[in-house]
Amino acid sequence: MGIFASERARWYRSFYFRIGFSFVVFVVAVLTAQSAIFSYIMARRGAFPARPPNTVAAIVAVDVGAALAQDAQIDLQEFVNREYAQIQPTYLVMKDGRIVANRHEPLADNLRRYAGALLGNESVPRGQEPPFEVRAIVMAPIQVGGVLQGMVVLPRRPPGSPVMRDVSRLLSIPGTALLAVATIIATAFIFAPARRRLKALAAATERLGGGDLSARAPEAGGDEIAHVARAFNRMAVELTARDDALRTVDRLRRQMLADVSHELKTPLTAMCGYLETLQMSHIELDRPTRDRYFQTLERETRRLDRIVQDLVDLARLENGVGTLDVRVFALERLFAHVIQRHDQDAQARDVSLRMSIAPEADQVLGDPDRLEQVVENLVANALRHTPPGGEIVMGGRAEGEAIVLTVADSGPGIAPEHVSHVFERFYKVDAARTRDANGSGLGLSIAKAIVERHQGSIDVTSVPGRTAFTIVLPRQQVDRAAYSTSTNL
Repeated sequence: MGIFASERARWYRSFYFRIGFSFVVFVVAVLTAQSAIFSYIMARRGAFPARPPNTVAAIVAVDVGAALAQDAQIDLQEFVNREYAQIQPTYLVMKDGRIVANRHEPLADNLRRYAGALLGNESVPRGQEPPFEVRAIVMAPIQVGGVLQGMVVLPRRPPGSPVMRDVSRLLSIPGTALLAVATIIATAFIFAPARRRLKALAAATERLGGGDLSARAPEAGGDEIAHVARAFNRMAVELTARDDALRTVDRLRRQMLADVSHELKTPLTAMCGYLETLQMSHIELDRPTRDRYFQTLERETRRLDRIVQDLVDLARLENGVGTLDVRVFALERLFAHVIQRHDQDAQARDVSLRMSIAPEADQVLGDPDRLEQVVENLVANALRHTPPGGEIVMGGRAEGEAIVLTVADSGPGIAPEHVSHVFERFYKVDAARTRDANGSGLGLSIAKAIVERHQGSIDVTSVPGRTAFTIVLPRQQVDRAAYSTSTNL
């Protein structure tokens, strides 16, 4: 929950936020640029756009009158183009009939006739006076030496703000071009990095799908693409781990098959050899020799049966097949059974067997038959490798929430390089700990599987003169009324 909350808190790193923020910045930048262009155009236009049309017409009339007073032959068209090219459409209707304009559009005929009438060049019959909208046109007289020489005509402009019309006209083309260019730049700036990252993620996905488990996607950043990349990389790591695990399992399976084949082949080879010898009719065998052959066949048959049974038990335990007969039992009675079973063998080898149980560890909850199988196997191994005069100690104690069982012997020990492998199937250690012909090579593997079925663990420590197997079982509170120890074992 904390991880997701922290990711939601970093909303400003979201890819969608970046798109929205970039769009706002883009719009602000375009408006700023257009404002700058408008300011530039207004500066170039001079003071006329900011003044009323009457004032503009009066200024133009005064300027033209002064120019004519100074030079009666002045080129009015050149003068108008030079001085008034940047202002609104302006026309000069002169008394001599000339019409000069700062635009290429001709002056409307009704305006020309009305201006001519005011100059006395034309007469307007009664009833044909110009309409109101024509009379509302701004005009100013051009005088030279007090004599009327012409009229300045500013035609009526279309409805709307003159400034807005000028801006609309002047910014339509450059504004559109600016908007297109800015859109392309914004698209490249906003989406190009995301496209590169998505392309890299797609490439990594294709590589992983093609079997390249080392493929990883770039996961820099904190947006949604980075989250997807990190999830992909986690998946790739898990797939790699699972692939390694499957390869390890396959290798162990092959090794186990080889070991099982080898272990089964040894007694089978001996059995086949003795059977072929017994079936040879031309070979006469005396009674002792024949009995010895049959004893060997029986021994190898039992050994083969033991190996097969141990393999079946190990497979069932490791796959959780079957249930444990869990009940409360007395640990002392379990150890006593093991000592009774090996007492004669221990006396013959001059090895002492004893037990040491702490009072708080006497009652244990578990399957007594399976746990006895574990202790039995450990004691049998210890007897085979404990020299005469040595001892084997079985112990039990409580440690916190666990019951700890130990089987320790005073043998020569296990070489350090073999300690971590003793619980593997058919693993062969050095000569000091090699199993004898009666063992299947699966005893310690079965012991480990039984302990793990009890949710416990088993470990071994070994130094010259002491080898100790330690079993840790979870200590559970038991109802003494529900479990009776009198009928255990």
